[in-house]
Amino acid sequence: MKINELFKSIQGETSYAGLPCIFIRITGCNLRCSYCDTTYAYEEGMEMPIGSILERVAGYKTKLICITGGEPLSDKDTPSLINELLSGNYTVLVETNGSYDIRAIPQRAIKIMDIKCPDSKMSHLMHWQNIAYLTKSDEVKFVLHSRSDYEWAKKVIEKYRLSEITQILVGTVFDALLPRTVVQWILEDNLNVRFQLQLHKYIWEPQTRGV
Repeated sequence: MKINELFKSIQGETSYAGLPCIFIRITGCNLRCSYCDTTYAYEEGMEMPIGSILERVAGYKTKLICITGGEPLSDKDTPSLINELLSGNYTVLVETNGSYDIRAIPQRAIKIMDIKCPDSKMSHLMHWQNIAYLTKSDEVKFVLHSRSDYEWAKKVIEKYRLSEITQILVGTVFDALLPRTVVQWILEDNLNVRFQLQLHKYIWEPQTRGV
């Protein structure tokens, strides 16, 4: 597998935010979001056998793992890696961009699925059938760039009754919207969502890699 980064930090997003976490960033992505903050993962990386990945992971002494990218499902070996980690009693979060069929992700893994808003310029590539495969232990994420993204996200939440299906995360493109502005919208509309910040970008410099 081509691995862009493998490191231990804290989880900066999701309902697991703040917990020590091992990150496995897989090289390659089929989307080109307008605000992408990991463009370095499009091509950069080092080939690693799954056995070597597991050895590195074991050395970190942490049982929470986030497989991210890039786009993890762009690598055909990702499901095998996930299964190996699950067999080792790791809690595995898989961050996916929503354009691939998420049934490829082993069932015991926790899916963190982006729903791409219009300002990303990629919302037309969403695989909407994925919503039927989500569970209450999974999470969907809306990253907002504007008020129009927020209004669009509200319609999607209502149309698919997402709050009945799974957990909903709402965050912002870093420095594009004031967090308190989005929080005010959520409170005014009584939205049943979890607002999140990218904690790692407040703890370290926003462009810092490997933390």
